[in-house]
Amino acid sequence: MARDEWQWVDHIPKIRMLSGEVERDRWLTREEADRLLAVCPDHLAAVVKFALATGCRAREILGLEWNRVDLSRNTAWLNQTKNGTPRGVPLNKSAVAVLTEQVGKHASFCFTYNGEPIRYNITNHAWITALKKAELEDFRFHDLRHTWASWHRQAGTSTDELKELGGWKTRSMVDRYAKFATEHLANAASRIDQVTKSNVIELSQFWHTKQIKKGLAIS
Repeated sequence: MARDEWQWVDHIPKIRMLSGEVERDRWLTREEADRLLAVCPDHLAAVVKFALATGCRAREILGLEWNRVDLSRNTAWLNQTKNGTPRGVPLNKSAVAVLTEQVGKHASFCFTYNGEPIRYNITNHAWITALKKAELEDFRFHDLRHTWASWHRQAGTSTDELKELGGWKTRSMVDRYAKFATEHLANAASRIDQVTKSNVIELSQFWHTKQIKKGLAIS
């Protein structure tokens, strides 16, 4: 948070999780996201919409400049990424719509407040107030990225596709979202549907009958 949201530091050391510690798994449903957007002020709603549409981090969004956006090609290029490696971001219709609404508000930066770039911490009073109004607990701005990734996997986006979209360096970093895609297990899950209740009863009765006959034979 100090690096990605508060922008207090540029780099942080890798911090390994303690044994038994569980990775954070917080994301929004569509209904929760709609509730949040409905109570956000316009400048914050634009940032939140863009985060949900692209999976970009707070720093990447606030630092996005118009000279790195090509709306005709539906593409943006980020130079302030978490791992320091510039990357391209394909813009879907939702992301393009958000940026189109920001055109003309500032000569350089895409996201602004009162005509000025948003330099301060995005998780300020407006963010906290919006969460309370939307009745969302234990939710951080970075969880919007988790929400975006979770929605993608639920929609059928492959792990490799998600890795490229999110700019992760290794596949292991997106394996945490694998649980949201179960299409490849559909056939396996349906196998027990083929065993009807009547078949189970018949097999059970057959086994008990066989055991009784076996006991009579022994006696």
